[in-house]
Amino acid sequence: MDFTLRKINVKDPKKITEQLHDLFFTQPLAVLSTTGNGQPYCSLIAFAVTYDLENLIFATTRSTRKYTNIKSNPRVSLLIDNRSNEVSDFHNAMAVTATGEVTEISEQEETDCLRIYLKKHPHLEEFVMSPTSALMRVEVTKYYVVRRFQNVMVLHIR
Repeated sequence: MDFTLRKINVKDPKKITEQLHDLFFTQPLAVLSTTGNGQPYCSLIAFAVTYDLENLIFATTRSTRKYTNIKSNPRVSLLIDNRSNEVSDFHNAMAVTATGEVTEISEQEETDCLRIYLKKHPHLEEFVMSPTSALMRVEVTKYYVVRRFQNVMVLHIR
């Protein structure tokens, strides 16, 4: 894993990557933000992450607004969090915004990405294998990690 870590009160970069792994491997859903016609659009997606944290993987039907938006503007952000909608979230919740660009996964890369995705979401196999679905990869450039609603760290991946 080759990235730089910047921002506030970061004493142990290894610890934050462990926290990211914990969050990403335990949370099944993320909010994907795309842009179409100059307007932001958010979608709830099932996602998976590569172990090096460099790529986030999701599937979508090619007829969706998010797919159309991605084709016209591949720059996206994703929000992944562990909130419980309780007051304790103000002290305990962690939210991560990932920014990057999306590409449709090529046939050469599909085997590894599909394995990662289906390991986390085996119940979505029929959906992701459908000829109308596309397996997508976000090449992450940065992670913005927020804890306690004030502690912000930025991880530069690329």
